[in-house]
Amino acid sequence: MARVAHELAPRADELIAEVARCLRREVPELWAAPDLARMTSENIAEHVVGVLTGLELGIEPSDIEPPPADVERARQLAQHGAPVTAMLRAHRLGQGVVLDRLLAEIPRLTDDVELIGATSRRMIAMATGYVDRASEQGVLSFQEERERRLRWRLSVVNEAGLRIGTTLDIARTTQELADLAIGRIADSVTVDLLDSVVHEHDTVAAGPPVLRRMAQGTVAEGASDPVIEVQELHTCPVGSPSERALATGLPSRYADGDRSVLVVPLSARGTTLGVAQFSRHRTPGLPEPFDDEILLLAQEISARAAMAVDNARRYTHARATALTLQRSLLPRRTAEQSAVEVACRYLPAGTRVGVGGDWYDVIPLSGARVALVVGDVVGHGIHAAATMGRLRTAVRTLADIDLPPDELLTHLDDVVIRLSAEASADPDTEGAAGDIGATCLYAVYDPVGGRCSLARAGHVLPAVVSRDGAVDLLDLPPGPPLGLGGLPFEAAEVDLPEGSLLALYTDGLIEARDHDVEAGLALLRQALAQPAASLEAACDTVLHTLLPAGRPHDDVALLLARTRTLGDSQVAAWDVDADPAAVSGARSSAVRQLTEWGLEELDFTTELVISELVTNAVRYGRPPIRLRLIHDRGLLCEVSDAGSTTPHLRRARTFDEGGRGLLLVAQLAEHWGTRHARQGKTVWAELSGSGHAGFPDLASPLRSATG
Repeated sequence: MARVAHELAPRADELIAEVARCLRREVPELWAAPDLARMTSENIAEHVVGVLTGLELGIEPSDIEPPPADVERARQLAQHGAPVTAMLRAHRLGQGVVLDRLLAEIPRLTDDVELIGATSRRMIAMATGYVDRASEQGVLSFQEERERRLRWRLSVVNEAGLRIGTTLDIARTTQELADLAIGRIADSVTVDLLDSVVHEHDTVAAGPPVLRRMAQGTVAEGASDPVIEVQELHTCPVGSPSERALATGLPSRYADGDRSVLVVPLSARGTTLGVAQFSRHRTPGLPEPFDDEILLLAQEISARAAMAVDNARRYTHARATALTLQRSLLPRRTAEQSAVEVACRYLPAGTRVGVGGDWYDVIPLSGARVALVVGDVVGHGIHAAATMGRLRTAVRTLADIDLPPDELLTHLDDVVIRLSAEASADPDTEGAAGDIGATCLYAVYDPVGGRCSLARAGHVLPAVVSRDGAVDLLDLPPGPPLGLGGLPFEAAEVDLPEGSLLALYTDGLIEARDHDVEAGLALLRQALAQPAASLEAACDTVLHTLLPAGRPHDDVALLLARTRTLGDSQVAAWDVDADPAAVSGARSSAVRQLTEWGLEELDFTTELVISELVTNAVRYGRPPIRLRLIHDRGLLCEVSDAGSTTPHLRRARTFDEGGRGLLLVAQLAEHWGTRHARQGKTVWAELSGSGHAGFPDLASPLRSATG
């Protein structure tokens, strides 16, 4: 055996080359990458030289050990993702080539048949034992490395679950994917999303896909500046790996100069959102190229990122929809009125809870009064915003019939109970969407008397700033939140001199994670006490003081109202006897007052309206009867009496003697209506400068007919 090895030693290079040719042909996966091919060649040479040297030196065949580097090379083989069967086949095939050459040399050295047979058997046993030992050591090393890499891969996947999708922000989520992959599976990463996905386009334009660069990063030394900047749009060339990934949903690997590239589509819920590209620039420490294991890992973390992006996209779209709905249901501008100067703000929640159901409203009422409303629907999202819209509509409808604050909240409570019952009975209602609740504060301010009537349903107390700068919370009677039913609401009246500032808000303004309600109220007092150039500036001061970060934990609605009053020069009132003869006196008094106000053009219309309203009060009402004129943006005529009978507009027939009065009032006035007090009622009509809202040619014929 030693002589055989001695004869073959000078031709070791030929034997090594022969083994290499065999392995290239039979186990091509060992030659797939340059560094893997180099490692395989070195492995072959060390095995062949080691065996020949051991035999030549007369070392006992069982004592010939595989080269020490064989263990490390098995680990490297595992790192490249080559299967263990490839290593075992390489050992067996190499054994066959070397053994054949050894056996072929034996007959050249002896013609002793017994010696040839014994040597051949010993050679075969030696080769088998050697390969078994090398294979056993290699498999153990290979398996250890595979387990280590499996643990590493699981740790990367676990880390991806912790680091990717920490927020519902699309840009941050994609950057988290890039940051995780850099240095672990690649040295350069780019993440592109379809622009239609980012901006929720309804249709995708024809032609090459338009991508938006969302994230990128690199640790490659000497890497040039990126050609495409973050948030820049670019077109995906037709036939490119990225375009194929978007079209097929399948990953791909390719070489591009001195780098290897892995392209993985970002898909979630059956929709391809974009593509991630991982690159290696032959950086030490990162095997080249991407193997199947790294491909699988890249797909796993990309799938997690795609799901997080889709969640963020859906949340962003749902939040934008709810916010659009919310803002569309809020007043775009406050109604024109003279009772108060107002400034309003609405801030949606800045966290994952989404848009809520906070709202505010300013509703002009008869008699130059105004209703100020702030409310908060329980919950968040589109359901809360839609419920808010229904409640705001209900409040406006109830305010239109001039209900007092406590009665209005009672009716609104019934509305919430019905809505909750309807939602609970709906089989399509999701989760707890049927549990509808809300809080509300309703205030009515009268600029004639400077009085304000308020009632609340589970809502936070309003604040009042006097003209000297003192800030106080109004001590209003408590009321249950809307939707409970069965419990009464109580109103309170307060004097608000001209120039007082009334602050209505929702609990999101004063409640926060870093302080309690009392601390929030203290900050609110501090902010309201600061001088401000305008109400808009005062709103900004309040929000900046209580919400310095600008992203509240809950929705915030804020309504600031500075009171005004109508002085004696704008209001005139007379007591009227319950006698039909008193009607003419009421007309005369009204005409004199209009002359003082310079409203002579309204004389005739006002006489007609006052005649009808006072006559109705005399005929169908109860004394005392009172006529009041208010010169505001137009002319308001009000007739009050102690009766509770409400006049109704009806169409008079041809031969009816009555029924035409209110029809005439309705046609002459811009608006008219009835409001009830604790005792009695008031019928009012609002006249414009034209003097005849409904019949353009009515005044002249009537004036001629009556002289």
